[in-house]
Amino acid sequence: MTTIVLAEDHVIFRQGLKALLQQKSDLSVVAETGDGLEAVALVRREKPDVLVVDLSLPGLDGLEVTRRVRQQSPHTRVVVLSMHASEAYVVQAVRNGALAYVLKNASMDDLEQAIRAVLEGRRFFSAALPQDLAETLAQADAEKIVDRYETLTKREREILQLVAEGYTSPEIAEKLFISLLTVNKHRSNLMDKLGRHSQTELVHYALQRGLIPLDVTPPERKEK
Repeated sequence: MTTIVLAEDHVIFRQGLKALLQQKSDLSVVAETGDGLEAVALVRREKPDVLVVDLSLPGLDGLEVTRRVRQQSPHTRVVVLSMHASEAYVVQAVRNGALAYVLKNASMDDLEQAIRAVLEGRRFFSAALPQDLAETLAQADAEKIVDRYETLTKREREILQLVAEGYTSPEIAEKLFISLLTVNKHRSNLMDKLGRHSQTELVHYALQRGLIPLDVTPPERKEK
């Protein structure tokens, strides 16, 4: 039996995927979540064969979830599920350790094929994606290009995600159980590393990188 953890923040869509996957006698969704941080925790707890993860998740985006899962649970194969068809997302997903990239507008057969492919250690990309592009770029010298996001620490990435979601520094401190001084220090460091100088620029960066969906506007919160 192939065990699967499903990470998708749209509940109805997630429930639909789960129901369809469960129809296959050899596939079992052992856990599900709509939060990135919880997805990492569930993989650590359940040790599934496959993680199916959306790129746009609250708490921690799918790219970072993929990176952490590949580090913490190397046997778990990652299938990225995304609405983004641009080469930048595909390449970054592959670089972070994903073996498959399935578009949300693809058929359910695509997702099943992707799961079965990664179980055999093979890559799978939706037909609408350039089949050779992701692998070519991932295997070339892309890793030599400095990605500023890769210079962020684990804590800085968490804070960037929460800032992008509209949380204030005091709220972040409470959520992460750290001091306000520590939050502000991390915010200053990540802004320096990313070359951003304001809350607006951080949110714009997060949108460009897919940390938050393009069609969702972060709530306006007054910084305390």
